[in-house]
Amino acid sequence: MPAPSPYAARLDRIPVRRQEAEILGGRTAYWVYGPDDAELTVLAVHGFRGEHHGLEPVVAHLPGVRVIMPDLPGFGETTPLPGRVHDIEAYAQWLTEFSAAVAPGAVILGHSFGSIVASAAVAGGLETPRLILVNPIGAPALEGPKAVLTRLAMLYYALGARLPEALGTELLRNRVIVRGMSIAMAKTRDPELRRFVHDQHDTYFSRFSDRDVLSQAFRTSVSHDVREYAPRITVPTLLVAAQRDDITPIEAERALAPLFPDAELVEIAHVGHLIHYETPAEAAGTIRRFLRPLAVPAP
Repeated sequence: MPAPSPYAARLDRIPVRRQEAEILGGRTAYWVYGPDDAELTVLAVHGFRGEHHGLEPVVAHLPGVRVIMPDLPGFGETTPLPGRVHDIEAYAQWLTEFSAAVAPGAVILGHSFGSIVASAAVAGGLETPRLILVNPIGAPALEGPKAVLTRLAMLYYALGARLPEALGTELLRNRVIVRGMSIAMAKTRDPELRRFVHDQHDTYFSRFSDRDVLSQAFRTSVSHDVREYAPRITVPTLLVAAQRDDITPIEAERALAPLFPDAELVEIAHVGHLIHYETPAEAAGTIRRFLRPLAVPAP
């Protein structure tokens, strides 16, 4: 039985519709939340192995803002990019072309792996008035206190890619392993919220198109980080970081902020890499304040 969302009542008050766009030869599925006549549009990019549902708790706390959320190529309901390796260049080009086609001039928001994609695109010329990075990947995955766990993850994804296809795919979608990832990331002590988080990962964490795309995306996620793009991002940037993040330690986020020409770092306590699930109200409040000069509506 699905775990109830603590944010369902808020989200139900926001209109939403599903649409599709042809981008780089593939079919991109995306969802539009909020009023069509909103003065402000945010284009939000989800993290690795996720899809658009993951950021809905943040959207639930942004009434009056138009939020456009696509599934990344090869995840959720978006097809892979035909004939392309899903590397950072491909993802950044996809986001740039998607923005031009569907949401020109939107504020760009990226969570986790989406922070790398968004940063690469903006550094490469994607025009946006402001950039928001939630749980940004602010340090190399193979450095720091979690390097051993990253190497184990690399072994896991490499094994999934090399085994016979059916066996490898089953390993990559293994519910016990997915639940272990979820338990490791969740920091909340609220049992109902933990059930919701685990149910979200059980439901959506394995909705990748095939193991090749997943393997390529994973290699991309551990081969890049926001640091390499920060100096070339000139628009005002908001970093929403977690003090208990196991993916990027808060010390690395503090070192990341000064690399941007114009960046503000906001730290959220008592949460890890799941700000979007565990503290979406705090994240949305910070986002509202950051976007106030762009006429963000009152909550």
